[in-house]
Amino acid sequence: MQFHHHGYVSGDPRVLRAAGTGIDRPAELPEEMDVLIVGSGPAGMLLAAQLSMFPSLTTRLVERRAGRLEIGQADGIQARSVETFQAFGFAERIVAEAYWLTAMNFWAPDPQNPSHIVRGQRTKDDPHGISEFKHLIVNQARVLDYFAEYAANGPARVRPDFGWEFVGLEVGTEGEYPVSVTLRRSAGDDEGTERIVRAKYVVGCDGARSRVREAIGRKHIGAHAQHAWGVMDILAETDFPDIRTKCAIQSHEHGSILHIPREGGYLFRMYVDLGEVPEGDNGAVRQTSLEQIVAQANRIMNPYTLEVRDVAWHSVYEVGHRVTDKFDDVPVELTGRQDPRVFIAGDACHTHSAKAGQGMNVSMQDGFNLGWKLAQVLEGRSPASLLSTYSAERQVIAQNLIDFDREWSSMMARKPEEFDSPDALAQFYVDTAEFPAGFMTQYAPSILIGTDEHQALAAGFPIGKRFKSAHAMRIGDANPVHLGHHHRADGRWRIYAFADAPAAGQPSALGEWAEWMATSPDSPVATFTPAGADVDSVFDVKVVYQQTLDGVEFGDVPEIFRPRVGPFAVIDYEKVYAVDADQPDIFDERGIDRGGCLVVVRPDQYVAHILPLTARDELTRFFAGSMLAQQDLAAAS
Repeated sequence: MQFHHHGYVSGDPRVLRAAGTGIDRPAELPEEMDVLIVGSGPAGMLLAAQLSMFPSLTTRLVERRAGRLEIGQADGIQARSVETFQAFGFAERIVAEAYWLTAMNFWAPDPQNPSHIVRGQRTKDDPHGISEFKHLIVNQARVLDYFAEYAANGPARVRPDFGWEFVGLEVGTEGEYPVSVTLRRSAGDDEGTERIVRAKYVVGCDGARSRVREAIGRKHIGAHAQHAWGVMDILAETDFPDIRTKCAIQSHEHGSILHIPREGGYLFRMYVDLGEVPEGDNGAVRQTSLEQIVAQANRIMNPYTLEVRDVAWHSVYEVGHRVTDKFDDVPVELTGRQDPRVFIAGDACHTHSAKAGQGMNVSMQDGFNLGWKLAQVLEGRSPASLLSTYSAERQVIAQNLIDFDREWSSMMARKPEEFDSPDALAQFYVDTAEFPAGFMTQYAPSILIGTDEHQALAAGFPIGKRFKSAHAMRIGDANPVHLGHHHRADGRWRIYAFADAPAAGQPSALGEWAEWMATSPDSPVATFTPAGADVDSVFDVKVVYQQTLDGVEFGDVPEIFRPRVGPFAVIDYEKVYAVDADQPDIFDERGIDRGGCLVVVRPDQYVAHILPLTARDELTRFFAGSMLAQQDLAAAS
């Protein structure tokens, strides 16, 4: 964590100095705003947290509830989400309070006595080592609390405006704030009163029954799977031996249970199979009582018993798989010719079963994808057409999720005799581990994702996939670190320059590239950094040398990797790295060519491009595809 570069900080360094719209932020909703977020779920709160880093923007978030969410339905936190939490600075704290899901056990009917269940396979949760972070279980409400804290501590001081319900909107074609939104007070002394606010952009994060989605004419496409499950968070007395381990439990006659221990050491969640839903049920299955759910759980778990002592929350749901036809307000036939003004994210555009643990996780990535793009456009660093990439990228991911969840949930509902082998469910879990962990997302080539012409230069950083961190040694303070853990949710692009063989200070391809990057008027830094801003305000440029700590002298490193930042122009010492002698060599571990290369990473942590150190014009052209030259803007003004 870096601070003090704007002067000594005597308090909590996580509370950033208020600036711009964060200074004397009005308690009441203003008449006009840059971004209006509707709904304080995972997508909305992450979006608010990210935009809180941009005090030049007026961001407001409205929520129909009177206050914070006290208990949420989602609880599974995949490793990709923990990587995201690291970017927002609270991964360590949430990991400390969460349940660590490191294994999954599979129970099936005893071949000798099918009315009883017996433990079969034990599997590791991450058998392939796809992340340094754990799979966690922690209530959604706590996740929202952490994002709310980050948003409130950001320079823009973004806090939810509770007690406001979305009624409708109209998108105009003229004026600086073309979206008119009607809101109604849903709590307080003035409950029921309405008012109209205007925004440049609106983001609907208002759940599966999204009114924002309805207002822009988008449709949920899909259907129920005609299968019901009861879910309950409980404290209970039980003799089931794996009560503190995630389990898939299949009985001979009574269906299945997905069992998930909760944080705190005592609470646990059970998804209890209630069976097929008959045609014409019309939602009657949702009236299944808690007592009936518990009784069904006991039938499935036989010979073990479950005596419920306390219920934190329970519900009944029918499995549904739906994805919205588009994630913004632009008609399909006008895509590419009209820029979007209204977006939807999270459950507003994709719904599925809870058993794959994807809802909250994918929703947060929706928000992360959109947030930095809105900031780049609103700050005049990118054209408005950039925002069309949100729907183009995230709709594909949502459909992949629906396809995976349909297969996983159908397997959980099958009877044991319907599988080809007793180990089929466990094998599917192991073989597909990368998808539910959040690491199968791979964006296609676009203005934000380059082609794979030079992929071989860094084979371990697949273009379009998230930047997979690795160990490195920071030269400035001799600290071993995970390279990717210093990628903050601050809207900046990362450019990792992996050096060729010569040491720092010796003639090299890296040295020539660094000199061009720092001094050429054609470099991305010169072209796309606003006048008067810190040299690393748009591009966070880092170097990784092939030598170990003693082989790199900080003073010999090119200036672009030792920028002077802040009002006092002090050197940033955290951009220069070497191989960590006590860990696998990052060049070998990530398949990086010893001739060096550039790895370009988007603000949302996805690898955007890989280029050789000699590809200077290509680097600038890549950024020109989605960014505006700041010299041209300055000249025009």
